[in-house]
Amino acid sequence: MFKRNWRLIAAGFLAALTAAVGAAQQTDVEGSKDHPLVSRYPGLVITEYYTTEFDEFTLPLGKLKTDVTLEKSQHLEGKVTRILYEGPAGRSLLEIYRNYESALTKGGFQILFACANNQGCGDGHPALYAPKGDEDWSWSAGQRYASAKLSRPAGDVYVSLHIGQWSNLDRGPAILLYVVEVQPMQGDLVTVNAAALAGEITNTGHSSVYGIYFDTGKADVKPESDAALKEIAKLLQQDGQLKLLVVGHTDNVGALASNMDLSRHRAEAVVQVLANRYGIAPARLSGQGAGPLAPVASNKSEEGRARNRRVELVEQ
Repeated sequence: MFKRNWRLIAAGFLAALTAAVGAAQQTDVEGSKDHPLVSRYPGLVITEYYTTEFDEFTLPLGKLKTDVTLEKSQHLEGKVTRILYEGPAGRSLLEIYRNYESALTKGGFQILFACANNQGCGDGHPALYAPKGDEDWSWSAGQRYASAKLSRPAGDVYVSLHIGQWSNLDRGPAILLYVVEVQPMQGDLVTVNAAALAGEITNTGHSSVYGIYFDTGKADVKPESDAALKEIAKLLQQDGQLKLLVVGHTDNVGALASNMDLSRHRAEAVVQVLANRYGIAPARLSGQGAGPLAPVASNKSEEGRARNRRVELVEQ
């Protein structure tokens, strides 16, 4: 679940700070650029850059609570751009924040939520998110956060802006910017074929299916899953002896117990649809959940987490 919450934002921010080069870097990382809707503060350098045409993001709209959940948030889907800026030294977080805030409002954005320091944004950010043994930065010394929205006919745009400070003040601040351009997913890019599924199951005993969709944190099968479900049903109809474990998989975002339950509920929902809509005997199917226990890619990247969110068909 490419879910974005305070935990992901801060964790990604910390990992980025740890991996980023020092303030001596004077040029942007190769292939990076500013987002056309949000220009950079003068003197900043891009140290990390990522963009994807379609992903999901949880926009913080309230404080982080002690149980690592948000008081309020909004789930978004669309084009996601992530930019990490660093420097310049000698500029305060407040000065940089005010410039971004002014630019956003002048550009037609509405500030949805803003906070400062642990008291305003939620307690425990440095201790909770910093890699073990890494204390090279400080949130409490003036950290700033804002989320904003631009309404437009072509699709709404949301901004998540997080500004922190290195403990070594000579390095200057770091700014983590997410821009989410809400848009529908381009469909029919992934196809599931009954013959291909049968071949994989014969050769390996299992087959991964990426064409089954759910809303973040939910187990209701979305309508755009119909094409994949139809091919799975066709597979089972063509081989009346085939029995399958339908296994749900998640990424590693969130609590292990929650992901285990969610993956099982999703698998059971797929079984129910196959039985009720396509007449597959329930005795031939068993919904199981593996949560994040069997990744096929690293969860450190957006692409990896997307690959790990899947349904697998396993021959019984």
